[in-house]
Amino acid sequence: MNFLFRNSTDMPRMNPLSPRRAQIVSVLDIGSEKMSCMIARLRPRPEGEVLRDRTHTVEVLGVGHQRSRGVKSGTVTNIEEAAIAIRATVEAAEAAAGLSVGSLIVSLTAGRLKSYRGSASLNPVTAITQSDVAFVESQAARIRFEPNRLALHSVPFDLSIDGEGGIENPVGMTAGTLSADMHVLTAEETPLRNLEAALNEAHIEVEAFVATPYASALATLVEDEAAMGSAAIDMGSGTTTIAIFHNGRFVYADQVAIGGSHITMDLARGLSIHPADAERLKVVNASTLPHLAHEDETITVPSLGEAGNDESVTVSRATVCKIVKPRVEEILELVRDRLNASNLGHVIGKRVVLTGGASQLSGLPDTARAILQRNVRLGRPVGISGLATAHKSPAFSAAVGLLIYPQVVHRETVATSSIAQRMFDQSTRAGRFGTWLRRSI
Repeated sequence: MNFLFRNSTDMPRMNPLSPRRAQIVSVLDIGSEKMSCMIARLRPRPEGEVLRDRTHTVEVLGVGHQRSRGVKSGTVTNIEEAAIAIRATVEAAEAAAGLSVGSLIVSLTAGRLKSYRGSASLNPVTAITQSDVAFVESQAARIRFEPNRLALHSVPFDLSIDGEGGIENPVGMTAGTLSADMHVLTAEETPLRNLEAALNEAHIEVEAFVATPYASALATLVEDEAAMGSAAIDMGSGTTTIAIFHNGRFVYADQVAIGGSHITMDLARGLSIHPADAERLKVVNASTLPHLAHEDETITVPSLGEAGNDESVTVSRATVCKIVKPRVEEILELVRDRLNASNLGHVIGKRVVLTGGASQLSGLPDTARAILQRNVRLGRPVGISGLATAHKSPAFSAAVGLLIYPQVVHRETVATSSIAQRMFDQSTRAGRFGTWLRRSI
């Protein structure tokens, strides 16, 4: 089996989009409940129509989705079953688009995503060059974390000159010191290797791995929300992920290992019904607001037992809501605690966007407003064409975000090697000479 990366720093990295050529992009979102593959054509926008992070228009050509197999909470539990489901999902999208794909951008939820922050400075600086910016960003990306972790994304969230932050493009400016602050999102290596093994088994070549919260935020946050500061909460089947944006940049991510499937299993156990019937009951009849349901509203569902029997369970809608509410509150309280622990509450302000398949539960935005104490809206994927109505739901936000990701990949920075670090380390004589030499060439 040929692994796509061989050590903790060698991750598959995609090249930035050409500003002049159209490109076919294929993506694969691997969830606990479903897998989705989308194939799209990205065309450069006319120069006068280029928006922040929207340099290309996205036209979806084909979509395929299958029920997940061999995956739990985003983690591969059975490589062979996962590979079969992945292959079927990709082939369905290829059939819909009428073309074959060579490589895919793949979502990643597993691996206990964890954010780190790094910073670096370069001085003395006179007229700042693009190489100065690239160098200081790459140094800021050199963060020490646990040896079993891999750097998934390294995104600069602030540049400053002489202590003044918020500089969009310092190239050409004069300064004594150029500094960069970096957000590095990491994942545990073992779950990533197992996902890679399943993709290899399905004969899938990976162009890049993208964290699910990052992708979902790209698809659902509008430009003003990303600029002013917002949190995107993706409530999936097995996990709930968090992404925070500020000044249009991805600055933090986290996750809790509870999602919509846990709500479903609460119903299945509480009512002694099959999980498939519990899922339908959740989608059609459940709500997080029991006081709006009346005891005389009853629902009949098959009981758990031998197939074909005539037994059934009759339950009031209020009872269903009372079973659902505690788990939803638990998820939202954990999200609230993670947001508080991020120390970025001042960045988020009052803006939260809920998305993901489990976010469509009736009454959820109202419950989220009460627990998070913030304005909450339900986020659907925006900014692309060619999607059928069924695929415009919050359940497909991560997949759509993967199609947007190629437009922002140029922002990411790869840490320089330790040799390069020593060559330009300002605290050493050799480093100061290396810096002088680099700027003199």
